[in-house]
Formats: sequence, C-alpha cells, structure tokens
Amino acid sequence: MKKLMKWGIIPFIVYAIMLYVYLWYIADSSLPQELIGTRADPHTFMTEKEIMLANEYSKIRNFFYFLSYPYEWFVYGAILFLGFSKTFQQWAEKITRFRILQAGIFIFWFSFWTTLAILPLKLFRYYFARQYQISIQPLPDWIQDQLISFWEGLVLLWIVIIVVYFLMSRFQKYWWIITWILFIPFVFFFMYIQPVLIDPLYNDFYPMKDKQLEEKILALASEVDVSADRVWEVNMSEKTNSINAYVTGVGGNSRIVLWDTLLQRLHEEEILFIMAHELGHYVLHHVTLGVTGYIVFSLGVFYLVYRLTKLMLKKWGRQMRIQRMEEFASLPILLLLISVILFAASPVTNYVSRHMEHTADVYAIELTGNQDAAIGAFQEITKAGLSEVNPPTLIKIFRYTHPPMVDRIHFIQNYTEETN
Repeated sequence: MKKLMKWGIIPFIVYAIMLYVYLWYIADSSLPQELIGTRADPHTFMTEKEIMLANEYSKIRNFFYFLSYPYEWFVYGAILFLGFSKTFQQWAEKITRFRILQAGIFIFWFSFWTTLAILPLKLFRYYFARQYQISIQPLPDWIQDQLISFWEGLVLLWIVIIVVYFLMSRFQKYWWIITWILFIPFVFFFMYIQPVLIDPLYNDFYPMKDKQLEEKILALASEVDVSADRVWEVNMSEKTNSINAYVTGVGGNSRIVLWDTLLQRLHEEEILFIMAHELGHYVLHHVTLGVTGYIVFSLGVFYLVYRLTKLMLKKWGRQMRIQRMEEFASLPILLLLISVILFAASPVTNYVSRHMEHTADVYAIELTGNQDAAIGAFQEITKAGLSEVNPPTLIKIFRYTHPPMVDRIHFIQNYTEETN
C-alpha cells in the first residue's frame, strides 16, 4: 500500500493539479488575429453566453479525458499489485475446473470491480454534460446504457480471452502473431454485425421519416455511385442536443445514418452537405484505408504487448503473484499495456483521421458547391455541441480526430473564394 501511494496515488494527484493549471491558466485557445471577424470567428455566429459555456465545458471535458487514462492505468495497477487479479483467478478455479467457465467467472469479477472503480469519472462526465445541456438523458436511461455496455463488453472480452489464452498456452512464443491473424476476420465480422445487433441495443433506428429529403440524399449517393436503398434515422434527441451523421457497417449491412437532432437543427442544404461529407468517406475508401491501417498498426501493438508483458512479469511477477503469462490474472497487464500504447499513438492516429476528414470536406464542397451550407452546418454543429472552435495545440494533437472548426470553416471559405 505504501508503494501504491508512492508510485500511484501521489503522482496521480500531482498530475491532476498540473493538468488543471494547464487547462485553466496556461492553454491558449484565442483566435489568430487574421481570423477575427471572419465566419470562423465564434463571435459572428454564437452569443457571448454560448462562447463562455463552450469554453467552460471544453475545459471540463478535456480535463476528464486526460484524467481518465492515467486513472484507468492506476486501477489496473492496483488490481495487479494488491493481488486482486490473482484472487479473481483463484475464485474461478475453486468454482469449476473447466477453463472456459473459469474465464467467464474471472472476467465477471474483473469487469465488475474495474467498472465500479471507473464509474465515478463516468458519473462526473454525465453530470457536467447534463449541466451544460449537452446531454438530456435521464439518469435511469443512462444507467441502462451503462449496464448494456457492461454486459456487451463482458461477453466480447470472454470470447477474446478464451481464444487468446488458449493460444498463449499452446504457442508461448508466437501467440501474438496468431492472435493478430485471427483478429483480422474478427474486425470485419464485428463491423458487419454492429449496425444490426450492437447499435440497436442503445438506440432505436428506423427508416427516415422525411421521404422527400431521403430521396435527395439517395440521389446524391447515386450520383457518386454509392449503392443505398434507404436512409436510417436514430432517435438521439432523447439523449443529447448534439448532432451527427455517419455511414457505418460493411457489405449488405452498411447504412447511412442521421441523428434526428441533425434533422431538427440543420436546413436541408446543410444536411445534404453533411451527407456529401459522409459519402466522401465512402467514395475515397476511407473505411477500407482506416481498417487496413488499424490492422497493420495492431500487429505492432500485439508484438509490443507480448514483449512488455514478459518484461513486466520478469520484474514484478512475484509482487503481482503471477508466474506465467497464460494465467488469466495477467489480463490487466495486457489491457494496461494496450491502453498506454493506444494513448501514446493517438497523436499519429488522430493526425491521419484529421487528414481523412479534411479530404472528405474537400470532396463534399466540390460535390455540392454550396459554401454557405457547409459553413452554416459547421457553425450549427459547434453551437449544438458547445465545441471549442480553436483548441490549444496539445488538445488538438491528443483529442481531435476532426480538424478544429476554425480550420474547417476558414478552409471552406478560402477554397470557394479561390475557385470562383
């Protein structure tokens, strides 16, 4: 416990204080002088109160984001070094001799306690989202979503560790590359079932009600050779005031989906621009490129996890009461390492994502040719989500998968002016 205080709790508190000072007193989100008064300036499309709320909420949201990762790592570390992970494994072994059932019992207790430990941060995020009226979801409905997420994650993790730990026990040196090979079809299978099995667990999806607008969206899709026979609407207005649209799934389960909040808040031309952007992802093969890049990147992740897990067990295995990698008790090590690696790689993956989003913006403005609709849509998205128009560089690097709104609006305005 003393070591936990020294290497875990105290550094975490110091980090939280430094993070707070940076976000509230150091980080600069002021607009460049040359953009003041342009359509990228929030003062031209937001009230002073909206700007103040957006700045406040962005700081709070960023604070909890950067706090959540080290907190998650601390939870995994505590479970390992306080012996809880080994205890969960021993409970499972006492109940049954069947390894598949042992895996399920271990995953249940591990998931239960990690979820309980991380729940306070989730509750804080939910509370502030409600305070700033981004979320309008009642607490019972929010709890229901958390329970669905818990059981969904438990089942998926159970399946994964049955396979992974079987491979560990049979192929101690090469389990990581065999796991990666099996990971490839799993990714595509999950993408295939997500729109029809996973997403409906959380929200209701139904054919678009506005048939005239649906026909225009389908005509836009047909114009760029995207095959679609319907557009789906999802009832997000029961949960949030934010707006969004996306194309999801692969093969016969691919879907064009619009949040009903988007349909309520945007004009028709703005909606068509957003759909042109989403179709741009499809036409420019961003889904294929993204999945391919993710799969290639995951090979490096699996290898690093394999090497670093061996090093951690060699150095701290005795303290964690874990002797071999193929023990279920080692699972928090794997999850800890994956989380750290993904966070460390996020500046690169976010940069790639921002580039794809930018090219989709270019595609959409070329397809629609409607500058006002594009800028109006981005301005309304900013207002609805209380987004920070020009985030600090560090926030942009680690958090933004889309270009900041100041860049998107400024680019579209200049792009149209240059081509006219």
